[in-house]
Amino acid sequence: MRFQPPLSLSERLVECEKLKGERCCVYDGNTRPREGWAVMREREREMHDGKNPDIIFTRLSNLNMLCLCTQDLNKRLSLPADIRIPDGYLEKLQLSSPPFDQPLSRRSRRASLSEIGFGKLETYIKLDKLGEGTYATVFKGRSKLTDNLVALKEIRLEHEEGAPCTAIREVSLLKDLKHANIVTLHDIVHTDKSLTLVFEYLDKDLKQYMDDCGNILSMQNVKIFLFQILRGLAYCHRRKVLHRDLKPQNLLINDRGELKLADFGLARAKSVPTKTYSNEVVTLWYRPPDVLLGSSEYSTQIDMWGVGCIFYEMAAGRPLFPGSTVEDELHLIFRLLGTPTEESWPGISSIEEFKTHKFPKYKTQPLINHAPRLDTDGIDLLMSFLKYESKKRISADEAMRQPYFRSLGPRVHTLPENISIFTLKEVQLQRDPGYRNSSYPESGEEQSRVASLSRSFGSCTNKLQGV
Repeated sequence: MRFQPPLSLSERLVECEKLKGERCCVYDGNTRPREGWAVMREREREMHDGKNPDIIFTRLSNLNMLCLCTQDLNKRLSLPADIRIPDGYLEKLQLSSPPFDQPLSRRSRRASLSEIGFGKLETYIKLDKLGEGTYATVFKGRSKLTDNLVALKEIRLEHEEGAPCTAIREVSLLKDLKHANIVTLHDIVHTDKSLTLVFEYLDKDLKQYMDDCGNILSMQNVKIFLFQILRGLAYCHRRKVLHRDLKPQNLLINDRGELKLADFGLARAKSVPTKTYSNEVVTLWYRPPDVLLGSSEYSTQIDMWGVGCIFYEMAAGRPLFPGSTVEDELHLIFRLLGTPTEESWPGISSIEEFKTHKFPKYKTQPLINHAPRLDTDGIDLLMSFLKYESKKRISADEAMRQPYFRSLGPRVHTLPENISIFTLKEVQLQRDPGYRNSSYPESGEEQSRVASLSRSFGSCTNKLQGV
């Protein structure tokens, strides 16, 4: 006769599961279906009176009542004597364990968020108007929930057209971009008349910072700001996102000196390397020559020309190519970098817009004559940004590893994406020329130099921490 081992506890429960709707009592290792209610109640009284502590009752979904024996449980689990379940343990566990909370449904979670204030316009207080654009107005505000300052970008909605595509694009990109050098989108508030994007608040943009300093920045600060621009941009480019509108007004700076990319209204997610886009992007002064000449096929290199223009502007204190029209802008570019030829820009002679204008044959001028404050490494880096042929422009990742940034130390390259470079002791802003503060002792020579700069350019009013 073939030996059949006794059923395990789980197997007996499965057997009981088959007895749907039937009364079942399991005790002393046996299963007795159709046990009378009187017997089961008697067993229950014995358990509570302490006459038979080995019997434990618990409810199951498909059984009216189940009685488990701790002696049987120990036996079936083959537990050693020293770790067997103590008498009465299951009873105490059953009586003392609270039921689990039911998980929230999606609708309940949304209601919960709504209750604490997110997504509600009344959560935020408007303080000051910071600026106004074609389709949006930006306010300085304060959150009633956190008491923190925020920037409220209020986008006007036209009932016929709905939300502008630039607003939709900005929201869709920013919700996925989380980086220390990219502005944070905290909340979105939608009403019938407007769509409000709630951003972290930063004190000023790079243009305001340069104006406050009389357009003369410390070269150490130029280096730190440029590195942060490249760091945020490299993060975007690795995710195939092009900013397409880099300019000092779209680079925000807080009181610590942290610089963050902002205004992604013209940004694009670029999944195909040769995709065609509109050429009406990037403010004129920071627009690369290939786009000025009508090119609509470009990649991440479109942003790198703008980085070069901003780099020069920080170092020299003036815009590099402040043209008033597209033709004027091209003249300024060619006058400094030389009129392009087939050797310097293959294919240029076949571009219709270039042939139409008939530009003079300008010669290349040394960049060092226009940016004397930059050292050799700085000039080399600047030239690598300002290449006519877009594919020859240096990438953001490669630019961060150039000798120009060696003084920042190697650790700036190993920081997590969400960590500021100012967490490193070796990265510290310096006082910009023209900035005066009584807490900084100055020599007589330095006082005379600063006073001269102040008379020429006006006193700098920025108040960055640590400078």
